[in-house]
Order: sequence, then C-alpha cells, then structure tokens
Amino acid sequence: MNPDEIQSRLEPWLIQVSGADSVSMCDMEKLSGGAIQENWAVSVAFSSGPLAGMQELVLRTDAPSIVSASLNRSQEFSLLKTAFEAGVCVPEPLWVCDKPDVLGRPFFMMRRVGGQAAGHKLVRDQSLGPGLLKQLGQQLATIHCITPPCQTLSFLEVPETTPALRDIAQYLDWLDEFPTPHPVLEWGLHWLQRNAPANTEIVLNHRDFRTGNYMVDDGDLSGILDWEFAAWGDPMADIGWFCAKCWRFGAITREAGGIGERADFYSAYEATSGRTIDEGVVNYWEVMAHVRWAIIAVQQGNRFFIDGEENLEAALTAHVVPELELEIMRMTGEGS
Repeated sequence: MNPDEIQSRLEPWLIQVSGADSVSMCDMEKLSGGAIQENWAVSVAFSSGPLAGMQELVLRTDAPSIVSASLNRSQEFSLLKTAFEAGVCVPEPLWVCDKPDVLGRPFFMMRRVGGQAAGHKLVRDQSLGPGLLKQLGQQLATIHCITPPCQTLSFLEVPETTPALRDIAQYLDWLDEFPTPHPVLEWGLHWLQRNAPANTEIVLNHRDFRTGNYMVDDGDLSGILDWEFAAWGDPMADIGWFCAKCWRFGAITREAGGIGERADFYSAYEATSGRTIDEGVVNYWEVMAHVRWAIIAVQQGNRFFIDGEENLEAALTAHVVPELELEIMRMTGEGS
C-alpha cells in the first residue's frame, strides 16, 4: 500500500478515534530499519479534540518478515501503554486497530520522539558515556518493576519452569525445524542447559533492550522502542542482551552497549532496582544472547534462501551467523 492509499484510509479512522471534526495528513515518510515491523513518520493536523493542532506521530504495522516470537501489534500496544503508565521512557501510545478493515493489517499509532537511534552512529559519539548509561540503567530497572500477575499483560505466559530452560526448549524446537544442521548452535544450547541459573524472580523483560532500539536526543534518552519480543523472564537476561558483544556495533571495548563501561550501567540499575548484579549470571545470558540472535538470523536467512522471499535485509542478516557462532565457541570453550 502506497502513502496515498494509506492516507485515504487512515484519515477517516483518525477522525473517529481522535474525536476531531476533521483530520489532514500533511506528510508521511517510511522510517529506516524495522526488519520485523514497518514504521511511518506521519504529520497530522487535527482540527479539534484533545490533540487539536499539528501532531508528529508514528504509524507502526507489520513488515513482510515476521519472526516467530514476535507479538502482534495489539499486544505490543498494550505493553507500550503499561510501560508508559509505569513511568518508562517510551513514546506515548495513542490508538490501536487490530482489524484489517483500515489498512489490511493491524497497526497502532504513537507519538513520535526526537533523536537518533542508529546504533552505528551512537557508538561513535563518545560524549554519551556515563550519562546515557545511567539513564538506561534506571529505565531498565523501571521496566523490571513490572511483575506478574498484571491484568493488562495477561497475554504473556508466566514460565512454568525457569526462564532459561523455557527459552532453551523453544530454541531447540526452532533448530529442529531448520533444513540444515547447525552444530555450534546445538553445542551452545546444551552448554546453556548444563549451566542454567536457578532463578526464581520473574519480571517483565523487554528482550530487545539494546543500542539501536532506543532514541537519544541531544545526549539524553528520549524513548525506548521495539517491544514486540517482550515476555516474563529473568531480569539478568535484559542486562546480558544489552551488554552482548553482538550489540556493540563494532565498539567492542565499550562493553555496555558499545556506549561505555559496564560499571556505569550496572551501578545505575542496582541503585534503582535494589538488585545486585551477578556478573557470572550476566555472562550466561550473554551466551544466550548470541545463540538467540544466531537462530533468529538463520530464520531470517531461510526466508530468502529457502522460501524465496524477496527481502535483501533478511538475506544479509544470515551473514552474521558465523561470527556469532565463533563468539559462542569462545565463550563456552574449555574452562568456561
């Protein structure tokens, strides 16, 4: 669907949900990134109602490539709303449409936040360092204040076993579905099985909390994005994902997201959450991060190479698998 078609269908719907007498979409631009979801920056003039005036919004809907573990847009909207109400720095969620009548697929709209999200650019800005990491640590701790039971997140299943064993079982099932063997990933999963932490604390995990999935505006955190993988889990899992080597965008020595030192991130998280970070458990979840990302990359590559889906981004994603496998072997080798 092109921008003109989206506009002709979206404007009547916006009038209905906003309470405005009339609505005019003045500008629409597809945002970069979004291999799993598709995002459009939309400028909308509301004639009246609570949002009267010009508003800068984002339309978020499904991209052609979907990952098995991705939540639907209605569920992601509920997560965003719950996080927003808990005081997490997220774009304000406004409206959701889970029926195909309007755009042919579910979508939701939220306010647009300013700033830069591109990981490869953020890690080059060495002025960010401790200040940004303090904000990120505080925000992750705020996310982890959300715990089950939570009525607004009833669609998230509480693990019947430990979060680590739940994830391992899922990844082994996915590996079994692949037409070609991946022995390093099998090895990594069995290492994770043998070394699984006996965690009993369950919190809301963002599960993609990393550089590239948050916005930075003039040095400050302006919004945490991309909640489609969220689940109940171990709080250390998000810390391991954030610090994993695969998400440092080449800034290997700056172990906290390619931005700076772990100590700055850890101390802010500990001060806000009241938890003490166990570095050994974080290391475990960093291994899990590399295994998980490798399996997702294989899934994406199979869409192109096996299913014939014309998606260059999916094809290119598959090329990270050998590097991830090498890191898995390094982290789980003799003496690990």
